[in-house]
Amino acid sequence: MFQNPTDAERAKLLKEAKNIAVVGCSDKPERTSYLIAAALQDAGYRIFQVNPYLTGPVLGEKPYRSLSEINEPIDIVNVFRRSEEVFPIAEEAVKVRAKAIWMQIGVWNEEAAELAAENGLIVIMDRCIKVDHAILLGKRSAREG
Repeated sequence: MFQNPTDAERAKLLKEAKNIAVVGCSDKPERTSYLIAAALQDAGYRIFQVNPYLTGPVLGEKPYRSLSEINEPIDIVNVFRRSEEVFPIAEEAVKVRAKAIWMQIGVWNEEAAELAAENGLIVIMDRCIKVDHAILLGKRSAREG
């Protein structure tokens, strides 16, 4: 049965990561994906918004249609999609050699997790990256004050 990495392992991942691709990021400031992407950006991460429906910059960054379009290393693929939509994202995360796939609260896909783990990715499911960042690293974003 799947178990998320320990607090120490997640903290290490967050400390070492520089680039985070947010799959399913919205351009609407009231949406959770936008708020979390903004908080991660404020915390110093480079954010890549991945959403084929975005037409213009979000949080000052160009959007991408897929992970494969990003020409920089991806440390964490943060997923804001339905659980049943995660497997192709995991396949692409493996293809682009991301270090980790992090599924947000409510997102759980054992098949995707197994594929990613078998290919060397760190897998986190059903956890909020922003909450873990605040708890494990004790840092708040500039937007939170």
